[in-house]
Amino acid sequence: MFDTKIAVLLRDDLASWQALNVTAFLVSGLPQELRGEPYVDADDVTYLSMFGQPVVVLQGDRDLLTKAHGRVLARNQLVSIFTADLFATGNDADNRAAVRKVHTQDLDLVGMAVHGRKNAVDKIVKGARMHP
Repeated sequence: MFDTKIAVLLRDDLASWQALNVTAFLVSGLPQELRGEPYVDADDVTYLSMFGQPVVVLQGDRDLLTKAHGRVLARNQLVSIFTADLFATGNDADNRAAVRKVHTQDLDLVGMAVHGRKNAVDKIVKGARMHP
C-alpha cells in the first residue's frame, strides 16, 4: 500500500513509561511532510493532522540498536535518536547538549525513528521484533 515505512526501534529494557515517552519524542522528529490533512468531525471541530501512514514500533537489545544506527548512517537516511542521557534532562537545549558531547560510536541509544523506502527501512531494523 505504501512505498515508504515509518519505524520506531526501542531498546527492549525500557520501562513502559520510558518506551512511551521515547516513542513520542522520536516521532516528533520526523518530517512535517509525512502528516496528512487535519481531521474534522461532524460538528466542524478541527483536530491536528497525523501521519498519513502507519507507524511500526519495534524493539531490540542494545546491540541491535547499535547495528541499526550504523545501517541508517551507512544508508545516509535521516533518523531521530533518543539516548539514555536524555532521561536526565528537562528541556530541548539540554537534550541537544547531551547528544552533542558524545561521539557517534559512544551514543547510548535507547531509541530511534526512521522513515524511508520500505526495503531500506526493513534492512535497517532487521532482527527487531514487534513491541508488545
